[in-house]
Amino acid sequence: MSRFVRASKYRHVFGQPAKKEYNIENIKVTNSAWDTNVISVSAKYLSVNWNASGGGAFAILPLPTPFAPISGSFPSKLPDTLPIARSHTAPVLDTDWSPHNDSIVASAGEDGNVFIWKVESSEFDGWGEEGWAPQDFDPVAKIVASPRKIGQVVFHPTANMVLASASGEHTVKLWDLDNTDSPKSTLVGHNDTIQSIAFNPTGTLLATTCRDRKLRLFDPRAGSEAVRVADGHGGVKGSRVTFMGDHDRIATTGFSKMSDRQVGIWDSGSLNSIKMTVLDQSAGVVMPFWSDNNILFLAGKGDGNIRYYEYESDALFALDEHKSTDPQRGMCFLPRRALNVSECEIARAYKIFGNTIESIAFKVPRRADSFQSDIFPPAPSYEPSLSASEFFSGKEIKRKLVSLDSGETTTSSTAAAAPPSALSSPVPPATVPAAAVSAAPAPSPLSPPPFTPTPAAISTPTSANPISRSVSESVAHTPIRSQTVPSSASGSGDDAALKRENDKLKSENAKLTEELRDAREKMRNLELQVESVRANARKAAQALLDG
Repeated sequence: MSRFVRASKYRHVFGQPAKKEYNIENIKVTNSAWDTNVISVSAKYLSVNWNASGGGAFAILPLPTPFAPISGSFPSKLPDTLPIARSHTAPVLDTDWSPHNDSIVASAGEDGNVFIWKVESSEFDGWGEEGWAPQDFDPVAKIVASPRKIGQVVFHPTANMVLASASGEHTVKLWDLDNTDSPKSTLVGHNDTIQSIAFNPTGTLLATTCRDRKLRLFDPRAGSEAVRVADGHGGVKGSRVTFMGDHDRIATTGFSKMSDRQVGIWDSGSLNSIKMTVLDQSAGVVMPFWSDNNILFLAGKGDGNIRYYEYESDALFALDEHKSTDPQRGMCFLPRRALNVSECEIARAYKIFGNTIESIAFKVPRRADSFQSDIFPPAPSYEPSLSASEFFSGKEIKRKLVSLDSGETTTSSTAAAAPPSALSSPVPPATVPAAAVSAAPAPSPLSPPPFTPTPAAISTPTSANPISRSVSESVAHTPIRSQTVPSSASGSGDDAALKRENDKLKSENAKLTEELRDAREKMRNLELQVESVRANARKAAQALLDG
């Protein structure tokens, strides 16, 4: 055993369950066997898939914490009858809250419909008081999304009023909620039931897991076909996917062919498997949740524990686990902008077990009165980066982040360029010369993580793509000057000359850094185009054989 312990400011993070008065009791969870998280949360409200007769329903409940006050009284033990969202004609399978409005929630059900609901805090006035009569919620919009069931719904992380839905037709559709007559984009290519969908932080990419054991990556604005497809977990049981923040990595959970539970890390540029780790041999589906503290939480259905790992250098380092004797049926995590930073709370989970919802705060044990900036990176803001029409028209995306200390909103320096029409209507490679491919406009890039311009950061990709290799070689031969002032200038004693020379070198270094970043993005864009052309070639060859 090593004598040294890996340094980490999150090494002692622990989970603290809330006091019983902050639990919600007497809930009636759905009996549907469909695999979703069952519960979803915004900074103000919870939604729970409900066990209702005569159709489908879900409950909308205020958060039972002192950090999200609501008007009126709210009992921790729910009455037997309460206001429910009941417009579905078949069981509700999934719900998701808008990241840009804590009062807007979408629901999906087996009836093939998606409903949009807007919650007013006044609707909870009088709960538990004498003479109180429940009044059900009414949706503000209805989307006839599919003739078959809708299994998952996910709001776009940066574009306002954009929603993705996964249907039993094995497609994912993107909707502009201001105009729901038809989907703005339909993503195809799945051969079986879609098990999980997730956007990357900017919303330029969407990843899916499927019962056909494939992991797929889509650019929703560049075409309906997947830009990357890889073999996922070997087992057919439930597989989940989530993006790992700005690290250009994807985390998945699933099962091996021998029914071992696994967690995998993938490169979102190539979908190459970086690391696959066996967790245990339990049967419950593992739900992954990513925190921008570089922590991956893993909660298995039917388990009483919640594991959490710190990500560093393409490896997951086990921190600890929160243990409980109560097996969880479902779970969700609170948006980071709503955390209680004064208690060093870096994450908060809401767990369903039995007929109870319990909140669990994950805290860093510190004694400090001031804001701990090293454990609270900026969180995604509730302000959208762009509108739905701007997103679908291909406008570049820059994330808006909010400081958990001052509440000030800033714009991320990482932006996503507009996707081209080239990938939307691909042409067989026999009619597209290599020069035309290299001159084509760049599609929406796989946003690379920020990096420093050192020679070690410049590497030739493993792909045999000649276009990518030429770009990489041109970047590799770009000189990078040191910011150190030459010794001759240092010995001159002329401070003004030293300052001018230093400023000049810094300016050149910054320019080279920007060129390197642009070249890296261009290289990835060209790889996407070549991959699309190759896919078209395979389709053309198959069409000739079938004909």
